[in-house]
Parts: sequence; structure tokens; C-alpha cells
Amino acid sequence: MRTKSILVGLLVFLATAAAQAEPTTYARYQFEGTASYGVVDGSQVHRLTKAPYLGGQKTGRSVSLSKIKLLAPVEPSKVLAVGLNYQSHAGMSGASKPEIFIKLPTSVIGPNQPIPFPKDARNLHYEGEMVLVIGKRIKDASLKEAQAAIFGVTAGNDVSERGWQSGDLQWWRAKGSDGFAPLGPYLVSGLDFDNLLVTTRLNGEVRQQEKTDHLIHDSAAIVSFVSRHVTLMPGDVIFTGTPGSTRAMDPGDVVEVEVEGVGVLKNRIARQ
Repeated sequence: MRTKSILVGLLVFLATAAAQAEPTTYARYQFEGTASYGVVDGSQVHRLTKAPYLGGQKTGRSVSLSKIKLLAPVEPSKVLAVGLNYQSHAGMSGASKPEIFIKLPTSVIGPNQPIPFPKDARNLHYEGEMVLVIGKRIKDASLKEAQAAIFGVTAGNDVSERGWQSGDLQWWRAKGSDGFAPLGPYLVSGLDFDNLLVTTRLNGEVRQQEKTDHLIHDSAAIVSFVSRHVTLMPGDVIFTGTPGSTRAMDPGDVVEVEVEGVGVLKNRIARQ
């Protein structure tokens, strides 16, 4: 009898653990003129009281996915990014520490929003990436603390104007211009974010494809390093680096960034 009780308890524990390990998909969306956060369940979105990384709870109201407009799934106070974080992009010059640069919160746009092609831009490139979303306030985090602070991931495009990037003293406009940080379509927690496939397509053609287990500096190392110098807050995002090579985009081009388990972030290039 005791053996049976132990077995039942073990099965309940395993079932609970499996349920907790299931990925959860979150959206930020607009419906009837109001922006909200929600949990995606099949074809429905269950509205939350606030952002999931701020402890949002279900309100009991839901809406069909077909009736909403998806927005960038997070509203960050800070947008950071790592350069040269895949050997396929950095060559043999991969940095001994995460090389961090800053994009601007006003560069964030959502899925299906146009990426502006500025009037004086000449060499605008895509950079498809997995993007980390921070879930708690952290400072001077250990690797273990940094790992625990990552709420989930989304897909991102680190849009870059190469002429400005090489010619300016700082990258404020090359990386941080309005619309240069598309994010989406969803924010997903519970994924093995150090083992996801990242794919970038330009006008339907695969241009980049690599798994995040090839990152030179993994997710915990990036977050821990950044937190030594910058206090990270819930909702802050970190672009983790782009693989392979990139190519110039022209107005009218469509770029898609797909992160395994997250979905496809799709944007069209539009002349400003």
C-alpha cells in the first residue's frame, strides 16, 4: 500500500514538473484601441492585468487572435545588444568578453510594422537574433542568478546602417534609429534558450541560420556581465548577437526572423 502511495506521489510530481516546464506564449496586442498583455492559448488570447514579467494575472477576458493587432511583446527601459557573438559572424576574432552596445527604446517596433529606410541611409542590413527578456531587477548577478533572471525570449532584428556604423564615432544612429529594433511576434518563457534555431529570410530566401548553442557567450554569461555595470530591470531586453553574414536591404524588401518556439517576426522595409 505504501509503495502504491509513493508511486502515485511520484507520478503527480513528474506531471507537475512537466506542466511547469511547458513553454508559455505571451503577446502584447491592441484591441479596440487598447494595448494589453495576454497569454496565447490556441486561437485565443487571455488578457492579463499587466506585463507577465511584472506578475500579470488573467482577467477572465479573452479575444480571438484573428481580431487583434500584435505589438512588440515587451516595453523595455533599456535595449542592449552583443556584437561578434558567433564565430560564423566574428571569424576568429570572437571577443573574450561580451561586447555590448546600446540601442534605444524608441527603436523598438512590432511585427508587421515597417522598418524605416532613412533618407540619408545607403547600406541598411538585417541582423536576425534571439533576444533575452529580463524578468526581475538584478545587479552584480552570478551566472546562476543571471540565468534565473531571464523571463523568456523573443525574436529580434538588429537593423544596422553599415556606413554610419563604420563612419560615426558612436553607433547611436547606425543601431538606434527609430524602427531599428523590431521585436516579436511573441514573448515565450520555458524554452531552452541556449539551444534554439535562429533563421533569417530576406524576400523568402534563407540568409542566416544557426543554433544559439553556438553563441560564444551564452545567455547567463551575457546577463551576468551586463549586470556588473548596469542595473537590469523587468522588461529590459538584450539582443544576443547575429550569426553568419548579412546583406543590404532595399525599400520594399521583406525580412523575416524566426526563433524556434517563438514564431516569425516579419517586417517590410519602407522608405522614410
